[in-house]
Amino acid sequence: MKKRGINGNSKNIWLLGSSSFFNDIGSEMIDLILPFYILSLGGGGIALGLISGLKEGLSSIFKIFGGYVSDRTGKRRVFVFVGYFISAIFKFLIGLANSWHYLIGFVSIERLGKARDAPRDAIISQSGIQTGRSFSIVQAMDTLGSVVGTLIVLFLFWKFSFSLKTIIFAAAGISAISLIPLFFVKEPKFKTSGKNLIDGIVDLRPELKYFIFVSSVFAFTNIGLYAFFLVVAKNATNSFTYATILYLFFTGLYALFLVPFGKLSDKIGRKKILLSGYLLFFLVAAGFGSFKNVFHLAILFSLYGLVYAMIYSNQKAFVSDVSGKMKGTAFGFFHMITGLAGIGGGIVAGILWNSNPKIMFVYLSAMALVSFFLLCFVKEKKKM
Repeated sequence: MKKRGINGNSKNIWLLGSSSFFNDIGSEMIDLILPFYILSLGGGGIALGLISGLKEGLSSIFKIFGGYVSDRTGKRRVFVFVGYFISAIFKFLIGLANSWHYLIGFVSIERLGKARDAPRDAIISQSGIQTGRSFSIVQAMDTLGSVVGTLIVLFLFWKFSFSLKTIIFAAAGISAISLIPLFFVKEPKFKTSGKNLIDGIVDLRPELKYFIFVSSVFAFTNIGLYAFFLVVAKNATNSFTYATILYLFFTGLYALFLVPFGKLSDKIGRKKILLSGYLLFFLVAAGFGSFKNVFHLAILFSLYGLVYAMIYSNQKAFVSDVSGKMKGTAFGFFHMITGLAGIGGGIVAGILWNSNPKIMFVYLSAMALVSFFLLCFVKEKKKM
């Protein structure tokens, strides 16, 4: 017998995945050229730092409000739609910016669209019994969008020398397509919450709070590190093209193995997969600090793709398992805490990198082991 979602809405998974696919094509296209665009508008190191910090910090804060309000109102799809709409509009405005000051403003407001993430994750959670598979499908389509976006930029910019503004306008147009599948998403039915935001967070289950703490420790170690890994690859090979190929290899393997690991977590439990991912990241971080040749580098990028495939969709599935009724608030709190931890982790990693890259990788390895041991004490929901 074919398994159906809790509300008979298994199509929601593919529709939301399609929206994520098109939006991420546009986002990746802009992210790849944004540093060059900032410099072309007269911005320097301060502008680059502001853009990076605001993008991560603001999106982390907005996510919890989107999730909480969706719990209070009983509506999720409208917040997902408005989030994607804001992202598409302000991607277009980024292309119209005539100074880096306006650019920072437009990029910051575009982050308001990330308020869609928690309501979207709640819909996914409420639309499928096999949550590991459901989250991995959406994440795989999102990651595939990143691959396609990277290829489009390489094709338009490096091959045909399209202007940066032209590429940004094209990215905004592709992102706008993400709105179309949302018209067909069916709103899941659930009991609304009358709690305020603080009470909603306080009342989250203890096992969920502890898991979010563990996830934030790991986020402090890992989030965004592929940027450092790419720098290592470029320095080792003296080739931007080879580093980009490794990045595509990483994202391709990530997308390829997301669904298999999601299905496996449905069968054997999330905790085993997450423990394996944390341990594998320990090995990857240690390897980047002591690799010997380009072949070793390719292996490390491959393993790092597997780390992402094991961890990110299954962390969301775990939150779904233990979140109770206030799923929007739970996902929003998860995104906010891990996002803020990632900002702090990026600052620490940057400081250590400037001191000595090998010290940074030793630190990452040690923190990965700490995360692994903390995860051992997480209580997993028992399979029925």
